[in-house]
Amino acid sequence: MDQNFENASQTGTIPTVVIVGRPNVGKSALFNAITGKRIAIVHEESGVTRDNILCPVKFKNHYFQLIDTGGLGHGKLKVTKHISFFDTEIAKQVKVAIDSADIILQVTDITAGIAPLDEEVARTIRKSGKKTILVVNKADNPKMEESVSEFTHLGFDEIICVSCLHRRGITSLMETFTKYLPEITPEEEKRRIMISVIGRPNVGKSSIINKLLGEEKAIVSNIAGTTRDAVNSPFDIKVGEEILPITLIDTAGLRKQGRADSAVEIFSIMRAKDAIDRSDIVILVIEAAEMGATAQDAHIGRLISDAGKGCIIIANKWDNCSGLQQKKVIDEIKRTIPFLTYAPIVFTCAVSGYNFKNILTEIKDVNEQYKVKIPTSALNKVISDIMEHTSPPCIKNRFFKIYYGTMISSRPPLFSLFVNDPKICPNHYLNYLKNSIRKAFGFKGLPIHLKLTKRKKPNENN
Repeated sequence: MDQNFENASQTGTIPTVVIVGRPNVGKSALFNAITGKRIAIVHEESGVTRDNILCPVKFKNHYFQLIDTGGLGHGKLKVTKHISFFDTEIAKQVKVAIDSADIILQVTDITAGIAPLDEEVARTIRKSGKKTILVVNKADNPKMEESVSEFTHLGFDEIICVSCLHRRGITSLMETFTKYLPEITPEEEKRRIMISVIGRPNVGKSSIINKLLGEEKAIVSNIAGTTRDAVNSPFDIKVGEEILPITLIDTAGLRKQGRADSAVEIFSIMRAKDAIDRSDIVILVIEAAEMGATAQDAHIGRLISDAGKGCIIIANKWDNCSGLQQKKVIDEIKRTIPFLTYAPIVFTCAVSGYNFKNILTEIKDVNEQYKVKIPTSALNKVISDIMEHTSPPCIKNRFFKIYYGTMISSRPPLFSLFVNDPKICPNHYLNYLKNSIRKAFGFKGLPIHLKLTKRKKPNENN
């Protein structure tokens, strides 16, 4: 299952910063404040974090991936005087943090003071020797910070007061912990993102490239198949405060192999497939329509998926879709191209430039996902939660078991799972595993591949 990417190389991984702390101190709120996105669910009730727990972040000259350990447990934390700290879910989260982290952010609550669980967490972290910043949350005004001296008893040299609700102190916190992280080298900063623009003839690929470039580089014509060759166009784009170096590859419109009516057409198809292979991200251009994607769109989408490439779908010519609802069109696109459900969909009009800023944002977001490397301890905690939440089915009186897993590549994301027998894992459960891993760790715009390897149980004799 998904064996085609076994030899993929692991490149471009970034340091890991892990947020840890007892329930209800604001771990997910801090995660949202640092990433600048409302990704984690924030609620007063402890144990409600369920969604994406990892996000790549760039701050000044530093890249890092941020993990919110509040999302690593599905069960609510119940602590009584009869239950030891190390019998609770939080103990597992702290272990994951220690195993995974280059830097740990322990979050506490200034309004509640130091709780016994804060002391237990701090004691465990100190034994690990990992670099730790103590984050004292809910310091909503300077007056509240006067009581911060109490938190020195937890034994950490660096203490930063923040208010995640009001974003007070977040920049100071990020400046504090990123000084311990490596800076992006000029070579890494200058590496161009290779993007191919693919689609069937006359869907508006060249018009989209012209709009992105701001100049007439590709020939635009109503005659299908005008673009024959793959044309490389290097340029820089600004997304927020970041400059992205990009090379756009314009390609011939892909027709079905049987309709390739000349040697030039066949050669163009070969070049387009080669462009997909050379790309970091493939932009699949289709026409926005009530019926979703065509069979030929789906054929091209399969080429992208099989190549293991990041993908963004552009539903072009939205100006011709008066009366249609985008949500219904999105549902149809996902139904007609089911193997590209991981790809974000952007509605555009190449003539007017409608929504083109969103294309640039999606390129930036998808490219950042390539830098993510899931720590083995975090992955196995999520796998444990997945299997506890929904047990594998019984096939021929045998239950499918996963002993442990590890991420072995990020281009595309490839996970090796060591199991009792790959043959008894049904496809629907494999898809459930992929979707659950995506829900936990993101990988927006990227396909996820699982390699199942038969392995004896760790304590089983030869």
